[in-house]
Amino acid sequence: MKILGIGNAIIDVICRVDDNFLKKNDLTKGTMKLVNQNEFKALTSELKIEETISGGSVANSMVGLSQLKNEVGFIGKINNDKLGNEYEKGLKKEKVKFFYSKKDEDAPTGTCLILITPDSERTMCTFLGIAGKINENDINIEAIKKSEITFFEGYLWDEGHPKKAFEKAIKSSKKTAMSLSDKFCVDRHKSNFLNLVKNSLDITFANEQEILSLVDTNSFEEAVSFSKNLGKLVVITRGEKGSMAIKNEEVFEFGVQENLEIVDLTGAGDLFAAGFLHGYINNFSLNECLEKGTEMSSKIIQKIGARLS
Repeated sequence: MKILGIGNAIIDVICRVDDNFLKKNDLTKGTMKLVNQNEFKALTSELKIEETISGGSVANSMVGLSQLKNEVGFIGKINNDKLGNEYEKGLKKEKVKFFYSKKDEDAPTGTCLILITPDSERTMCTFLGIAGKINENDINIEAIKKSEITFFEGYLWDEGHPKKAFEKAIKSSKKTAMSLSDKFCVDRHKSNFLNLVKNSLDITFANEQEILSLVDTNSFEEAVSFSKNLGKLVVITRGEKGSMAIKNEEVFEFGVQENLEIVDLTGAGDLFAAGFLHGYINNFSLNECLEKGTEMSSKIIQKIGARLS
């Protein structure tokens, strides 16, 4: 395998609703809300499911890489329930090898309920379920050893069992990459993320907000200087300012594609990482890696959801 992803296994459940459903359930249109199991059950009990898609940040990247004809796999924790079976089936359909043996758990498979109103707005309710409870026993060492790169998501990192799972996986990896995922994640785990970036990761993906938070600065120049001194590869996405790859003293920059009809930003970072990693494992130059990442993220933001096809 070229790349093995380890992340939150979240199944996207897509339903069409009217505006009254949002009002009745006190949901703010266009936002994402974390819900507990009872709230989730109450919401889904009155809905007709249109579609289920195997999602989660790193899983989206793995699907993107698979669609670019790379051999990839994924480890994510699911329950042996209806949605868990749907999740596994969905990844396999996309030719992503799934290295996790599901069993009966005390919490259901993680789910993100995507409510689409007639105006095409998406309102999301996420119940993490068993996804966030990954532990070291869930890590398939053989799969890691057979991969050129192990790719993690910051969303998954947490003290306790997930931390031990990360450590076990990193120890057996040939090369490691991670997306910092979200400024909230960086703020919450700053010293641990700094330690990972400095000592354990070969490639770090971040957006501008995340890298500024990690370095604890308002100055982008300072963040670039920090990245140069690492001696690792740091890839930064900057919205309309394009993207950047920093390796030692070298800085590569790439602009954005113009005149895009942006429909939905879901999966933009995930597909950028897929494009960049596709280039990296196929020996593209760093500039070409940035170009491929930009091409993939530009395609995904012009359609609904995090799947190109």
